[in-house]
Amino acid sequence: MAKQDYNIRRTILIVDDEEVNLRIIGKIIGDEFDLIYAKSGEEALEIIRDKKDFLSLILLDLYMGGMHGFEVMEKLRAEEDLKKIPIIVLTADKGAEVESLHRGAVDFLSKPFDHPEVIRARVTRAIELSVDRNLIKNTEKDPLTGLMTKDFFFQYALEHDKFHQETPVDAIAIDFSKFHLINELYGRAFGDKILNAIADGIRDVLSTRRGIASRVDADLFYLYLEHQKEYDNLIKELRNPLELILKDSDIKLRVGIFQDEKRQATLYQRFDRALMACNNYFKFTHAATYTIYDDEMHDQELYEAMLVKNIDMAFREEQFKIVLQPKYDITGDEPVLSGAEVLVRWMHPEHGKISPDFFIPLLEENGLIKELDRYVWVQAAKALGRWRRSYGTSFPLSVNVSRVDIFDPGLLEFLLTLISENGLDPENLQLEITETAYTDNTSQVLAVVKELQEKGFKIAMDDFGKGYSSLNMLTNLPIDVLKLDMAFIRDIVENKKDMKMVEFIIDIGKFLEVPVVAEGVESKEQYLLLKEAGCDVIQGYYLSKPLSVEEFEKLIADND
Repeated sequence: MAKQDYNIRRTILIVDDEEVNLRIIGKIIGDEFDLIYAKSGEEALEIIRDKKDFLSLILLDLYMGGMHGFEVMEKLRAEEDLKKIPIIVLTADKGAEVESLHRGAVDFLSKPFDHPEVIRARVTRAIELSVDRNLIKNTEKDPLTGLMTKDFFFQYALEHDKFHQETPVDAIAIDFSKFHLINELYGRAFGDKILNAIADGIRDVLSTRRGIASRVDADLFYLYLEHQKEYDNLIKELRNPLELILKDSDIKLRVGIFQDEKRQATLYQRFDRALMACNNYFKFTHAATYTIYDDEMHDQELYEAMLVKNIDMAFREEQFKIVLQPKYDITGDEPVLSGAEVLVRWMHPEHGKISPDFFIPLLEENGLIKELDRYVWVQAAKALGRWRRSYGTSFPLSVNVSRVDIFDPGLLEFLLTLISENGLDPENLQLEITETAYTDNTSQVLAVVKELQEKGFKIAMDDFGKGYSSLNMLTNLPIDVLKLDMAFIRDIVENKKDMKMVEFIIDIGKFLEVPVVAEGVESKEQYLLLKEAGCDVIQGYYLSKPLSVEEFEKLIADND
C-alpha cells in the first residue's frame, strides 16, 4: 500500500522570502511534485491551515523577514492536525541544523542548492518516511478505544520479551460476558460507551504498572503486565469506570490470568491460556473477581484437545448415541405420551460417558456443532420413519437447532431432504431454538425461522426466560411452542416467586395461543402445581428418565 501511495503526485509548500531560492527549488523538484509558494511565515501558516489535508511536505527557510522559521515550526507543533506534516529546513547556517532537528524538522537542505539529485532524493525520502509513519500510526491504535491493535500489541510484546527475558510478565484476558446483548438491548452507542469504560479502566491499571494493552476483538481485551503479587486492586481499577454507568450487578467483567514467570510457553500460548481462564471464569473461579490458569485447566486443555482430535473417529464409529426424553400431555385427567426431545450422549471407548454439558460447548467453540446437530437430526428422522412404518404413529420428536445452524444457507434444503427421504411430514420434526439465539442478528434469525415455519416445521423457543429480550420481542416471533427454562421449575414448590413467574409465562403462552412445555419436572408436587397452573406438556424424571431408542420404541408399542 505504501509503495502505491508513493506514486500519487504529492504537493509541497516552499517557504522562502527570496524569489531566486523559490525558483531554484521549483526548477529542481517541479517535474515530480505540485508546488505551492509562500514568501513569509505568516503567509505559510495561512496556506498550511487551508491546505493541510493536501500537503505532503514543507520546505521552510529559517531566516525570513517577519516570522522566523523556528516560530513557524512552534506554531505547527502546537496544532494536532498540522504537526504531522513533515518539514525540511532550508538554511545556510550550519549551526542551526541540530536545533532544527530538535524542533521537529525531519531533515535539512544546505544553501546554496548545488546538488539537485541530492535534493530530489532527500525530498522523496522524507515523504516516503512520513507516509510510512502515518500508516503505522493508523494501524497501531484501535480507533474506538485508543488502545493498541492486536497485531501491533503482539509485535510490541515480542520485542519486549526479546530484550527483557528475565522479567516475569502476566498475560491477562478481559471480556464482558454476553456483551452482544448490550448492543441488542441498548444500542451500539451504549455498547461503545461500555467498551471505552473498560479501556479507561485498563489505562488506570497501566498508569501505576508497567505494561501494554490491546483491544483484540469486539469486547475482548489483552493486558501484558509485569508480574503482580495480587490482583484485587487491579480488578477494582478495571471496574471503577464501569461503575459510573452500570449497576454493580450489571458489571459482568471476566478476567483470566496466565502466569509464566519462567517463559515456558510462547507469547501466543500464554494469551490462549489467559483467554481459556477467562472463558472458564464461572467454572473454575472460587472468588468473584478473576481466574488464574492452573494445572487443573492445563489438564482440561489437554483433555479437550484429545477429544477434538477424536471427533472424526467418534462420528465414524457412531460413538454419539441419541436418547429420548419423553414428553407428556397433562391437560387431561392422566398424562399422555405426546412426543420426546432428542438428546445426545457421547460414549467414548476410553473415557466412557462424556457429559453433554462438557462436549457440546467444546464442539461449539471448535466450530463442530453443525456436524453433531446434523448427525442427531438424521438419527431422529430415521427413528421417526421406522416408527411410522411399524406402528403408524406420528409422535413428534424435537431437536436442537443452534445459532450456527440458523446461519447455514443449506439448512432448509437439508431438513426438507431429510424429511422426504424418511417419508415424514415437516411437523414430525420439531425444531427447538434457544431464546438467546433470537438476540443474535435478530432480523436474519427471524427470516430463517419464518421460512422454516412456512414449510411446515414447528418451532419451539427453548429455555424461555433465560435471555433478556423475550418479553418485548415475543409478539413478533414465529414460534409454535414455548418451552420453560428448567431453572424456573427447580424451586417452584418451595419458592412462591418462582411459581408466580411460571404462572406468568403460562399466561403468556395462552395469550399467544401456543402450548407451554416445562422440562426438568422431577416430583409429584411440581407436576401438580404445573397442572393446576395450566401447563400443557411436561418432561422430566418424574414421569420418565431419558430412554434409549429401543426403550422408547417399546413405550410406543405399549401405548399403541
